[in-house]
Amino acid sequence: MSTRIRRIASLSGANALRELADSLAVTLPCDDEPLAAPHSPLAMPLDLPSAAGASRLVAANRFVVQPMEGWDATLDGRPTALTERRWRAFGRSGAGLVWGGEAVAVRTEGRANPNQLLIDSRNAAALGALRRALVSEAVGAPPVVGLQLTHSGRFARPDTSGARPRIAFRHPVLDRRFGIEDDGHCLSDEELRQLVVDFGEAARIAHAEGFDFVDVKHCHGYLLHEMLAARRRAGAFGGESLASRMRLLREVVTAVRESAPQLLVGVRLSIFDRVPHRPEPGAGAGGRLGVGMPEPHDLPYRDGFGIDAGDPTRTDWTEPLALVRELASLGVTLLNVTAGSPYYVPHVQRPAAFPPSDGYAPPEDPIVGVARLLDAARRAKQAAPELVVVASGLSYLQEYVPHVAQACVRAGWFDAAGLGRMALSYPELPADVLAGRPLVRERICRTFSDCTTAPRNGLVSGCYPLDPFYRERPEREALDARKREQRGASR
Repeated sequence: MSTRIRRIASLSGANALRELADSLAVTLPCDDEPLAAPHSPLAMPLDLPSAAGASRLVAANRFVVQPMEGWDATLDGRPTALTERRWRAFGRSGAGLVWGGEAVAVRTEGRANPNQLLIDSRNAAALGALRRALVSEAVGAPPVVGLQLTHSGRFARPDTSGARPRIAFRHPVLDRRFGIEDDGHCLSDEELRQLVVDFGEAARIAHAEGFDFVDVKHCHGYLLHEMLAARRRAGAFGGESLASRMRLLREVVTAVRESAPQLLVGVRLSIFDRVPHRPEPGAGAGGRLGVGMPEPHDLPYRDGFGIDAGDPTRTDWTEPLALVRELASLGVTLLNVTAGSPYYVPHVQRPAAFPPSDGYAPPEDPIVGVARLLDAARRAKQAAPELVVVASGLSYLQEYVPHVAQACVRAGWFDAAGLGRMALSYPELPADVLAGRPLVRERICRTFSDCTTAPRNGLVSGCYPLDPFYRERPEREALDARKREQRGASR
């Protein structure tokens, strides 16, 4: 059964957004009007407290550009002109902090795409040049710039030969969906220990190339996130004990701090998950995808992090908040709160009106998903006030990004507002908000999801509907053709 979604662009103002949230029984702080600098809470500098030995930094304001992969590096993991164009745009954004531009794999086998960036000694100088290009475009004070370090795990596709998953444990639902039939894809404890070394070396390179912090990526179903749910895994890094499932996190963070003590450490965390969803069979009409519904699964549900075992469509906050407090004790400075995975619960991870080609129609109004993400950031901030907490999911709010972000920061829900998809279509939105300029409606992200659909079909990512540069590229025709094929197949 489809969900009727009220389009954000049709709302008459902030009061209409509040009424919509009320009608959906969710809490969404929203100011009547955004304020310009210096009066806006979003214009306040953000002090980044450091652990012993690390630099002390200040972000000029409360906007953050989230990591957005373009999948446009060379096959050996070096940035291209397309990569540099995107990073320069992030530099022009006016945001006080750029969360790494995009995820960078710490080893070749951990790339999610043959054209993902790779950090190693051969590519170090190119990554440093990328950072300098970003900073050279800064509006006002240069942003604090990090680098997101990752291993893609279950979703590894390191070369053009196809998927080569490396998994934390045998996940009954995801193994069935992605065709994993034996234990041969499981990483051994010894391989995980080598990965700790890889993260430490990547942090050393990042510091040498001038980055201000690194993010140890624990989100979206990639390897380190999956380790948090590894109850079925034997050995030192898995089992029923949360302490065992956090062991890899602790060892990686420790290795990063020992290898580059001057760097700040951040973690982007999927703070809760959901049972994987699929389109409702036979429900698509006119080429539309069916509404998302949970995959068949056993109860109690053992295969996610922050999931209610008795009802895996709900959150159990016990372990997530314990982990947040553990991050603070480890000397982590920055926590970027997200949830779920774009591969199996995109409506949870990035609320959108229009699903990607491998997704499903949203089973709820996306405003519900936005409110859930912002509330998750609020809970994390309450659990560990010393952490600098960044919120996700705001791009769906479109014209009302500044209204809601401003209200939430003022209320202390979180410290900074992250923008991902919006940074592809309208990177200068933070600068315009802080300057008191009206937003350019034609550039506002409407969550068409082409930035996801394109790489799912072997194309580079970008905002094909709204960025003239991508709209005129040959990939646009290939993307449109592929979408027509998929619509025809679902009729």
